[in-house]
Amino acid sequence: MSEYTSLAHHFLVAMPSLNGTAFERSVIYIVEDSPEGTMGLMINKSTGHPLREILESLDIPILQNNPILDQPVHEGGPVDQEHGFILHQPAGNWRSSILLQDDLAMTASLDMLEAIGKGETPEKLLVALGYTGWAAGQLQAELSQNSWLTVPYSSLVMFDLPDDEKWEMTLSFLGVSPEFLSAEAGHA
Repeated sequence: MSEYTSLAHHFLVAMPSLNGTAFERSVIYIVEDSPEGTMGLMINKSTGHPLREILESLDIPILQNNPILDQPVHEGGPVDQEHGFILHQPAGNWRSSILLQDDLAMTASLDMLEAIGKGETPEKLLVALGYTGWAAGQLQAELSQNSWLTVPYSSLVMFDLPDDEKWEMTLSFLGVSPEFLSAEAGHA
C-alpha cells in the first residue's frame, strides 16, 4: 500500500470537466486532507454580499469608514453554508483558530468578527460561507478523472488578486494556458 500524500495547503483548480457545475473555474484552498476525507474553501466566487452585511446581520457594531468591510464574502462551498470561515495572515491569537502553514490560519469565531467590526483586522483575510468536502477516497477519484489540478499555496492568489483573475493565475503557475485545457482525461 502506498503512503498517503496530503494536499493540505494546496489549491485545487477546476478543469473543464467541471464546467456547468458549481465548481466551474473554481480555485479551492485545501484546509485539511487525510485518508479520512478532505475539507477546503472556494476562494474565487463571491456571494455578492460585502463583509459589512454579514456583520450587520449578526448585530456586530462596525466602524463605518473601514474599507475592509467592503470586501466580498466568498462562497466557500455547498456544505453548511450558514457557517463562516476566515482565512487570514498573520495567524494571530483568536478563539477557534486552526493554524495552517506559512503563518496562515482559519478562524471561525465571533471574537474575530467583532475585532473586524472595530477595524482591528489581520493584515490579510478572506471570509467564506460554507465549505467543500470530500469523503475518503472521493477527491483522489476526482483527480484521477481529470477534474482538478493541484497547485502549491500562494498568498498572492489567496489574498491579493481579484476573484476573476485567480483561476487563470493559478493555472499559469503550472505553465498551463486555459485555452489548451481539455475536458477529456488522457491515460497512457
